[in-house]
Amino acid sequence: MSFIVLAAESTLGAFGEFSLLLIISALAGGLALFLRQPVLIAYIVVGIVVGPAVLGIVHAHEQIELLAQIGVSVLLFVVGLKLDLKHIRHIGPVAVATGLGQLTFTILFGFLIITVLGKSLMEAVYIAVALTFSSTIIIVKLLSDKREIDSLHGRIAIGFLIVQDLAVVVAMMVMSTLRTGDLTWVEITSSLALRLTVAALAMFVLMRYVLPRLVAKMASSMELLLIFAIAWGMSLAALGEWAGFSKEAGAFLAGFSLASTDFRDAINSRLTSIRDFLLLFFFIELGSKLDFSTLGGEIVPAIVLSLFVLIGNPLIVMAIMGYMGYRKRTGFLAGLTVAQISEFSIVFIAMGITLGHIGLEALGLTTLVGVVTIAISTYMILYSHKLYKWLEPVLGVFERRVTFRELAGEAPNQIHFKPDVIVFGLGRYGARLARGLSASGIKVIGVDFDPEAVHKFKQEGYEVRFGDCIETAFLESLPIKDSRWVVSTVPDFISNRLLLEGLESYGFEGEIAVVARDDHTGAALTDLNVQHVLYPTNNAVDYAVTTITEIFHQSQASAPKSAAPS
Repeated sequence: MSFIVLAAESTLGAFGEFSLLLIISALAGGLALFLRQPVLIAYIVVGIVVGPAVLGIVHAHEQIELLAQIGVSVLLFVVGLKLDLKHIRHIGPVAVATGLGQLTFTILFGFLIITVLGKSLMEAVYIAVALTFSSTIIIVKLLSDKREIDSLHGRIAIGFLIVQDLAVVVAMMVMSTLRTGDLTWVEITSSLALRLTVAALAMFVLMRYVLPRLVAKMASSMELLLIFAIAWGMSLAALGEWAGFSKEAGAFLAGFSLASTDFRDAINSRLTSIRDFLLLFFFIELGSKLDFSTLGGEIVPAIVLSLFVLIGNPLIVMAIMGYMGYRKRTGFLAGLTVAQISEFSIVFIAMGITLGHIGLEALGLTTLVGVVTIAISTYMILYSHKLYKWLEPVLGVFERRVTFRELAGEAPNQIHFKPDVIVFGLGRYGARLARGLSASGIKVIGVDFDPEAVHKFKQEGYEVRFGDCIETAFLESLPIKDSRWVVSTVPDFISNRLLLEGLESYGFEGEIAVVARDDHTGAALTDLNVQHVLYPTNNAVDYAVTTITEIFHQSQASAPKSAAPS
């Protein structure tokens, strides 16, 4: 191994080192996907392996650091780009209360724990704040893969993740003002307020009178629009650092200033891949900076703080949501989304090191906590429904006697007819299916545990029940024995399996149909003896092929034939 490393050092230039980094990162990322882990963990490991602590085969540190700084700026630019003022106004009270409550709880108790662990006050402040942030990128990806992004707990989670994103920027602005250690708190507060006022006025003028017209001109060419967006983001990042904030805060404001334009989605779609590519170098640089001689002493603090994040953050979310009138299941599923720290946590700590507030030990501790919590929470979210079933008996403490927030959408218990079909899941596919069956004269009852979906379906005049398909007691309240069919459009496989077990225990003898989004899920449902597996995408494509083929042949048959040659 040492011979290969020496040979690599003697032959590789900066370009060769980058090529080697990309190859190793691609292989490590593939392994991470196989293990169902976010690739950023693989990138940190790559940084450790290629850095001086292990192989020491990469020496282009200045180039990698520059790309890392650009990547972080692009990351904050994209975050700001997604925060349209219209969306911020529609963040629900539960998202705001849960987001602020979790932030307050984690900072206060985290600070106390970190102080007890022997850290300095400034380190305790930085690490406690870093523990509050959850990864929007990872959570959105996991919820999207599970098709729960539009579910009740998914919408609530996205809402308080937005609150966290805003808190990140505020924290960066506040901590960046502390670089001038000779100033008093009054002077620091006055300086920050003045700079924020100037920045707000400048943003208002730019967003109202300048940027909409300028971006519209640039949008005549998609290539030019992308170059302009990056140039605008990097310019405000540099200006933010010059003004005494930080590059990250400046980049966020640059993205936020374009968030209300009509070209936000076009810019975002093109920047996402660039962001992911550049962040690769940030995590590689991070891994290469970890000092193993100091990490040994951080193992115990990392374990304590990881348990605090994995258990404490979900508990506070469940407590707040339970107090606000949500069911324990909704609170539990939403709470799991904050059971890890974010890439922003590491960015925040790295900023503190740059400002001279803290040392590399804090970065090592935060990174360890990040790797542990991201790895474990990923599986917690992937298997959230099974985990809930195991823990359900002890979660009653997080549910009020009357869950009024969700019961607001519940239909009366009395059902006025014997149904032919019961449809579980009233999302886009399930609601359309139920409407179509009803229009065909089939008596349908819809079931969902999202009060908004239930309320909307009930307003349309359909028979609907509010409840959870995995709860046996709820299944017993439905006229299942009177129904000839049960159809589940619920996207989660574990929920469907529990529903099937409930139907079997209740003695249902009718036909069962379950929606599968892919062949793997379909095969698993077939193994559970589901008589009818529905494939929405395949069925839609088959219908489109049949329709186009019929029209094509009809047009050929009706086309005038060319005259026969004389």
